[in-house]
Amino acid sequence: MSTRVVRHIGELITNDPSVGDGTKVGRIRDAALVVDEARVLWSGPDREAPAADEMIDAGGAAVIPGFVDSHTHVIFAGERSDEFEARMAGVAYDGGGIARTVSATRAASRDVLRSQSVERVDDLRSGGVTTFEVKSGYALTVDGERELLELAGELSDEVTFLGAHVVPEEFHHDRDGYVALVAGPMLQACAPRATWADVFCDRGAFDVDETRHILSRARELGLGLRLHANQLADIGAIALAVELDCASADHCTHVSDGDVELLASSSTVATLLPGAEFSTRSTYPSARRLLDAGVCVSLATDCNPGTSYVTSMSFVIALAVREMGMSVDEAVWSSTRGGATALRRDDIGHLSIGARADFVVLDAPRAAHLAYRPGSSMVARTYRAKR
Repeated sequence: MSTRVVRHIGELITNDPSVGDGTKVGRIRDAALVVDEARVLWSGPDREAPAADEMIDAGGAAVIPGFVDSHTHVIFAGERSDEFEARMAGVAYDGGGIARTVSATRAASRDVLRSQSVERVDDLRSGGVTTFEVKSGYALTVDGERELLELAGELSDEVTFLGAHVVPEEFHHDRDGYVALVAGPMLQACAPRATWADVFCDRGAFDVDETRHILSRARELGLGLRLHANQLADIGAIALAVELDCASADHCTHVSDGDVELLASSSTVATLLPGAEFSTRSTYPSARRLLDAGVCVSLATDCNPGTSYVTSMSFVIALAVREMGMSVDEAVWSSTRGGATALRRDDIGHLSIGARADFVVLDAPRAAHLAYRPGSSMVARTYRAKR
């Protein structure tokens, strides 16, 4: 297997605290990185770089691990820009627009869904994302959800069943019937095509008891668990996420002191999605409060048509630093190794020896430029390990 050395790296972020400056991000200045087609082989000072079959000159640029986007809804049809305009004019977000996307997605052909989803994935990848999760949730029928998961499997290895996104219109007078459908025939049909199960547990979506029932059934079928938790109100979703050992509780906009303590003492990651607060003109969650309590925090795009049509992790980092009290190092870690932790992966999100050789060369000398220059394209080149 051929080897490649990246030399003249101005700043290498490894996310390995055992190397470099000893911080959580494992920063090495004037560095080099050696990889083969699949794994990281070596990192250290440029002057000590070993020979390799190929040399890439970073020209003083920063190199970071590939972004890990642990929360996306990239498979959908239609658009909801009118809702965005309304929110910017003062209309509050209540989650009701999801039904519009369900209607558009049900009406779209598989080929249309595939081509539009690939375009969004291309946007993610051009912005340095090397691993991303994909949810279903915009069909809400047994056959439709199964087909969305099949399509998601063409795009990513991290596939999430979200049949419990909202109660579809045809079940508005039979809520219990829809919960039974999701926990029964729908999960039975979809579980073989998914890695994870998720529920939108929030005001106006699914309550704690409904969510516990659905996720307990998903766990029986061998799926890992994730949870949309407390975006709109504190209804007890975060406590449920910890109770069920969910890999992540996502949004965490409304969090009590008790929730923070529970998260800090658990293996559940708090995944923050500042693109949603930006797009809904809502109050941002406090990353600082969570981090200071010892909670593991990740950042993700939440790419979706209604509340966060965002495909740029650089933009997410800028929002996290500006609006949620994170340092640049914390935001970079949370968008790489934090995202990997939210997917319960230890092979990605860092550049330790043996990790996947997923890394990004920035068009900047320091990773701080990701927040320092919001809106700029900071990614010069993305390298993904051979799968």
